[in-house]
Amino acid sequence: MSTVETITAAIAELPPEDISRIRSWLDERAQNEWDSQIEDDERAGRLDGLADLALAEHRAGRTRLL
Repeated sequence: MSTVETITAAIAELPPEDISRIRSWLDERAQNEWDSQIEDDERAGRLDGLADLALAEHRAGRTRLL
C-alpha cells in the first residue's frame, strides 16, 4: 500500500472533527503555496505582461470602479 493510500485509509477512520482539522490544515497549506507561487512569479517578472495589459485596459477606459 502506498503512503497516500495509507493516509487516506487512516483519515477515513477519523471522527468528523479530526477530518475538519485536517481539511483546515490542507486549505491553509494550499493558500500558503499559492501565495508563495504568486510571489515567485512576481519576482521573476512573469506577471508584468498581465499588469501591462490591465493598465492598458484602464487607460483605454475599459474598467470601472469596484
